[in-house]
Amino acid sequence: MTVPRDASPLPTGHHLTRRTVLTATGSAGLAVALIGCGSGDDDKSSSEPAGEEKEKGEKDGGGTAAAVLARTADIPVGGGKIFKDEGVVVTQPAKGRFKAFSNRCTHKQCPVASVEGGTINCTCHGSKFDIADGSVKQSPATSPLPPAEITVEGDSIKLA
Repeated sequence: MTVPRDASPLPTGHHLTRRTVLTATGSAGLAVALIGCGSGDDDKSSSEPAGEEKEKGEKDGGGTAAAVLARTADIPVGGGKIFKDEGVVVTQPAKGRFKAFSNRCTHKQCPVASVEGGTINCTCHGSKFDIADGSVKQSPATSPLPPAEITVEGDSIKLA
């Protein structure tokens, strides 16, 4: 039995070409492959092999241990060191006495640029702060640098 041409299941004027079929099949296959690549589960704990070293500063108990910021020998007596990434400046106003402050000037929030001559110095507008207590030694800043919490354990200085 032959089917008359008028009995085609496709509407007239539409012809499926080989290119159309291959493009549609390829697109569908690619979509399925991409869906299979992502599990949608962001829980990284299941993919972490047992006994692997934890991220810097992370403890097994779920909390975090403070990472070592500097060694005490890195901070000169009567001076200090700026830690841009951590947002702090650590000073040693007297031998064995360490202080830490925000590294942002209280005048216009510029990062401080140096520690010398007993002061923490902002070069944006010339403000200077005392290395012992963060108080303003030279304007235009009118507020002291906010203190930052640190701990000194042996020869290690850590953010608290």
